[in-house]
Amino acid sequence: MLTVNELLTLIYFIAPAYAANSTPVLFAGGRALDLGRNFLDGERIFGSHKTVRGTLGGLLSGFAVSIVEHVLTPIYHPCLGFAVSAGSILGDLAGAFLKRRVGIKPGDPAPILDQLDFILGAALLSYPFWNFTPFIVLLAVLITPLIHFAANVIAYMVGLKDKYW
Repeated sequence: MLTVNELLTLIYFIAPAYAANSTPVLFAGGRALDLGRNFLDGERIFGSHKTVRGTLGGLLSGFAVSIVEHVLTPIYHPCLGFAVSAGSILGDLAGAFLKRRVGIKPGDPAPILDQLDFILGAALLSYPFWNFTPFIVLLAVLITPLIHFAANVIAYMVGLKDKYW
């Protein structure tokens, strides 16, 4: 059974990660993060959907969530939330990089990868600063695909995304 402390740890871990991963669509447009450059295989490094504005907006959104968490519970420091947010962004970028290498176009689905790249990135980057248990990461991995899909459907329904995935 999940304890209150484990539930709070899960929420304080995933909230900045989810914010960093989901809000870039609100800041969409502008200069591509890869500056339109191609990798050695001739394909774009990240693709046109990864923008400077979206990346910075996502990072700042995740950090803002961590500041709110810190106000509510001072034991969780905003620097930890920044690491979670940065890891989330880096994990998403790694997923985009992998998708381009295997020929998946920007915006096209890559089941499992699309739902977990940002959570795994957040866990990897923040682990040195936060000794959360493997159980917390497992819970995040298990619930994220459902939450990710629901958030994408809602974003599609309100016109923020052109595809429901």
